[in-house]
Amino acid sequence: MAGHSKWANIQHRKKAQDAKRGKVFTRINRELTIAAREGGGDPDSNPRLRLAIEKANAANMPKDNVERAIKKATGELEGVSYEEITYEGYAAGGVAVLVECVTDNTNRTVGEVRHAFSKHGGNLGTDGSVNYLFNRLGVLSYAPGSDEEQIMDAALEAGADDVLVEDDGSIEVITSFQDYLSVVEAMKAAELKPDNAEITMRATTEVEVSVEDGQKLLNFLDFLEDLDDTQNVYSNADIPAEAYE
Repeated sequence: MAGHSKWANIQHRKKAQDAKRGKVFTRINRELTIAAREGGGDPDSNPRLRLAIEKANAANMPKDNVERAIKKATGELEGVSYEEITYEGYAAGGVAVLVECVTDNTNRTVGEVRHAFSKHGGNLGTDGSVNYLFNRLGVLSYAPGSDEEQIMDAALEAGADDVLVEDDGSIEVITSFQDYLSVVEAMKAAELKPDNAEITMRATTEVEVSVEDGQKLLNFLDFLEDLDDTQNVYSNADIPAEAYE
């Protein structure tokens, strides 16, 4: 069986995001808008907004853009009204897929998502059809060759839920959604800044796929990522590292 690697998946997504810097800014802008609209414009009392600002800083988004998005959300400037919606379905081979979208036109968005599923041999499902297979949590990722003992000691002291060492030597620190920011800050303070850190939806059980099916699935997931209203795409596929090559 081909080797499987979460680190390969992370690198694949980062390369795709770097190639679409403008779209990354659009997604962060929408996240800033929704976070500020729901919880107010003060990041000290709004954890979701604080997380969105962290994303903006990591992507080198101009400070003026961040402040403008927050002001539009809080009514200080005129802005667009966005709605969050999650679509659930299955890709070919029974792989569960979640597509988180932020849109100002739900009819347009559902049409585009439904077309993507049918075009790639999948099926769009009903609310709750696959969501139960995923948990929202924080993941801090370290490249193969990182100091396992140091990371484990610091992570557990910071309040992380678990530390996983993958077959390829990469390391994942798992946190609850609520503790994510405090754990990231503690790891940085310990001079153990992660190579990648995010709030994500992680499947409770995974479906192994072949290299060929993995390549087809990646094409489908990339297609979904490219839709204008897409924020995040998740699946429960365990994709072989060779599929990313």
